[in-house]
Parts: sequence; C-alpha cells; structure tokens
Amino acid sequence: MSVARIGKFTIQSELGTGAHSTIFLISRHDDARQYALKVVPIHGPEDKKFMDQAEHEYRVAQMLDHSNLIKIYALEKETNWRFQIRKVQLLIEYVNGQTLDKLKAISLKKLLPIFVEVASGLVHMHRRGVFHADMKPNNIILNNHTGQAKIIDYGLAWIKGESKARVQGTPEYMAPETISSNFVNERTDIFNFGATMYRLVTWRHPPSLLPQAGSVRINAKTYVQMLKRVKDCNPQAPPELCELIHRCLAYDAEKRPERMSEIQGTLDRIADELGPGGDDEER
Repeated sequence: MSVARIGKFTIQSELGTGAHSTIFLISRHDDARQYALKVVPIHGPEDKKFMDQAEHEYRVAQMLDHSNLIKIYALEKETNWRFQIRKVQLLIEYVNGQTLDKLKAISLKKLLPIFVEVASGLVHMHRRGVFHADMKPNNIILNNHTGQAKIIDYGLAWIKGESKARVQGTPEYMAPETISSNFVNERTDIFNFGATMYRLVTWRHPPSLLPQAGSVRINAKTYVQMLKRVKDCNPQAPPELCELIHRCLAYDAEKRPERMSEIQGTLDRIADELGPGGDDEER
C-alpha cells in the first residue's frame, strides 16, 4: 500500500476542508509526532488573499501562548521552478476531538468548565492586544481524552492598532457595532462569546443583527423583544449564568461587561457552585 506524503510529512487522514484549504492529520518525519497540516493552494495572483490570511493567522499565533489557544508551529511556502509560490502550509497543534457545534447538547455541569477555559483563552488574547472576532461553537474544539477546550482559527483575528479593510464574521454571533461600523474590540468579542454561550445553553441562536436583503436593520428595542430569555429556553440554567449571558449580549456595548477577566471570574464562581461535571447525562 502506498503512503501519501507532503514533503517531510506523512499523511494519515484528511481532517476537513475549508473555503480554500484542506487540513490533514500528519506525522512529521523529524519527531514522529502528530500534527494538523493546513494546506492552502495558490493558483495565481487571485489567490494572494488566501496566502495573506495564512500569514496573518501564523503571525497572530506567534503572539499567543496559552493552554486554551491552539498553537501554530510553522508556516512554509512551496514554490515552482519559476519561484512562484504555489502552496502555503501551516503546521498546527493536533487535538483529537470535535468542535462544539458537532456535539449534541452538553449538560450545564460540563459546559461551565468549558466556558471558563474559553474565557481564560480570550483574556490572554486581549492582554496580548488580539481580538478573535469570530468566536462561535465551531471555533472551540474539545479534546476527547482530556476534555480541555481550545480556541481555534485566527483567520479573522484583529490585532489592536492595525487597520483592516473589512470585517467579516458569522451573522448570528456578530455584535451590532461590528455590523454597522466595522468595529472590533474587547466588547465585541464579549458579545461573540455571549452569543456562543447562549447557543450552547439554549440550543438556539440569538437573533441575527445582519439585515437581510430588502429588510430594515434591527434596532435595540426590536432586538430585546426578539431575544428569548435564557431561562425560558433552559429552566435549569442558574440565574447568575442567565444574567451574565444577557449582559454579554447587550445591544449597547457600554452595558456589557468591560473586561473578559470579569466574565471569567463570574463563570469560575458559577462552575464551583455547580460542582464537577463528571459523567452526568446530557440534558
């Protein structure tokens, strides 16, 4: 049986595909360890934006060092005989697990420690001057063996003080000021995280603030009316958690918590009160 190889890597399986990339599970010949390898093909000048995004993702990762943030170890470019770049590869930490959007509803006792770890990772990002800008269940991976959560995908991350041509994101998780003014900061990440918690606790999305074609923009009053209370969706959710999620999802940024560290502290306290998750049944 032939063994597929990419340079000094042996491909073990394909983990997934993106808009313009493929991620493989590989072992590296140098150390026999497993990694994820993100391969971005560059077919011509029109694909430069994908190369730029890979370079940006790598640069962001080099600014971070936290157990709940995915690590990117190396970026390599392959050229053809004309020295034209034809492929960009990112060597990424491999986590044997699934992203939270692929898991069935998780019990609150299991969710709270996950929220604490995600908040801890975001605190570190913000202290390093980086905003994730696309926090959602799809970008949180849970290790099957240890249960540890890691934030992934820095493709849309915003480095404080740098300009950005346009802001992208996932409509159900985007803050109103991001949609209306292309604005990203700690409090927009807090909104993203609030929407993530809302989704995982209620198993429904908050109302999207991105106007559909031909429709009017949702204002603060309409948003409040459309946003179903967490307690109504999940009566088992602790009142303090419900209040925190709604504070994070405040339409007015000034009414959200000011710092992610405040959110981490509150979640830590709620998790302690609920006790360890153990192997309790999914809700």
